[in-house]
Amino acid sequence: MKLAALIASLTLVLPLSAGAQDNYIRDAQDYVGKVDWNAMETVTINITEHLYEPTDLKFKVGKPYKLELKNKGAKDHYYTAPEFFRGVAWRKAMVNSQAEIKAPYFAAFEILKNGGQIDLYFVPVTKGSYPVYCTIEDHRQQGMEGSISIE
Repeated sequence: MKLAALIASLTLVLPLSAGAQDNYIRDAQDYVGKVDWNAMETVTINITEHLYEPTDLKFKVGKPYKLELKNKGAKDHYYTAPEFFRGVAWRKAMVNSQAEIKAPYFAAFEILKNGGQIDLYFVPVTKGSYPVYCTIEDHRQQGMEGSISIE
């Protein structure tokens, strides 16, 4: 797969309104710099038609994580969780070890069919429970949703 296609598989959506832009972890680099990334926990989400497996995730405040989003299905799928994504300190997102993306926060990721993968590196900061869902056509209505908790 060409690098341009890999980068295109990552959807970065930043809100346009000034109020929404204030609602993310502004001192993310402080959180990211203070954790031991050698102690990072890797969590894998396998994505197939109308299912995230596992459906529900739990993360702990202050601990470093790598979340692997792997699309094993025959269709493209989104992993959309804007509130959760604003409640973590981002280190980076990587596409198949060929592209590294850094941003203050993300709103959604599109993982391309037949083996697409995006790896997310972050530190949870804001406690709460957040919905996650696919925004393509009727995928959410067919059950492609779940929850993410930060404890």
